[in-house]
Amino acid sequence: MIDDLKTTDESYWRKKLTPVQYHILREKGTEPPFTGALLENHGKGVYTCAACGSELFSSDTKFESGTGWPSFFAAIAKDKIELHDDNSLLMNRVEAVCANCGSHLGHVFDDGPEPTGKRYCINSACLDFQIKKK
Repeated sequence: MIDDLKTTDESYWRKKLTPVQYHILREKGTEPPFTGALLENHGKGVYTCAACGSELFSSDTKFESGTGWPSFFAAIAKDKIELHDDNSLLMNRVEAVCANCGSHLGHVFDDGPEPTGKRYCINSACLDFQIKKK
């Protein structure tokens, strides 16, 4: 374990993450739509950051967006996700980043359902799922 999870020591992340996770979480990549392991997950529980384990989303906020990536209308807490302007790919988007370790998760759009109107469009490879204990 390292003291500063926002480390830029990429050798740490290369050892900890799979090549796909590293590409998405650390190099701001994406997985092809409709391919992610958690897209069709309908279990009750918590989605955590695959890099650091921080709790990010509750299954209660997951919805079917039809976009091909797991979508959530809210983070589990406001301080869990940092938002950054992303002007890559000749587009203006809002990047969602894990506030704990600085890893790229996906993007946030203003076309989600109520009560927030937000759609956190998150790569499955960035998430782990912890089943809710009864």
